[in-house]
Amino acid sequence: MAAAAVTAVALAVAAWRRARPVREVLFFPSRPCCIEALLAEAAEPGAPARPCPCPLPSGDTALSRLVRRLLSARRSLDLCLFSFSCPQLARAVHLLHRRGVRVRLVTDAQYMGLHGSQIGRLRHAGIQVRHDQHSGYMHHKFAIVDRRLLITGSLNWTTQAIQSNRENVLVVEDVEYVKAFQEEFERIWEEYNPANYRFFSERQ
Repeated sequence: MAAAAVTAVALAVAAWRRARPVREVLFFPSRPCCIEALLAEAAEPGAPARPCPCPLPSGDTALSRLVRRLLSARRSLDLCLFSFSCPQLARAVHLLHRRGVRVRLVTDAQYMGLHGSQIGRLRHAGIQVRHDQHSGYMHHKFAIVDRRLLITGSLNWTTQAIQSNRENVLVVEDVEYVKAFQEEFERIWEEYNPANYRFFSERQ
């Protein structure tokens, strides 16, 4: 009887932990780390782990946690990013696309063309990309996973910001916040639809 009661309590606690909405804050800079194991597991779940020859340590870092949250996507990933030049994050996004997750990316027109930007690579892989067409910056930095998980904060998705800058990222499952950011994403996605571009001024 006592053993059964202990087991029941343990199962109840585990279920409660699984049911708790995500509330996580990540602070950067993050020390350099190897994320090959995370990418390999996401690409081939259950496959035997293979040692990585790179000299970087693996472990729990702000970057690895961010990558884990991204790789949790099963249906959709909407990205709204001012600057995106981190190869590790780009590999995670590319992997999701190859896995069949619908990925949409909104970015800034000026910064997408800078040396090191990952936007061209992702677009070439078949990911939908849209950008602004006006003088102001598209300065958002957020991601929405499966329309349920919001990732937002000060962090530009660049190696410089991840490894050197004081930055913050909030990861949260909250219906109200996700709804507000999803609506903003959809509004910008439609605004940046190439069909709406105007290349010449209209004459009266």
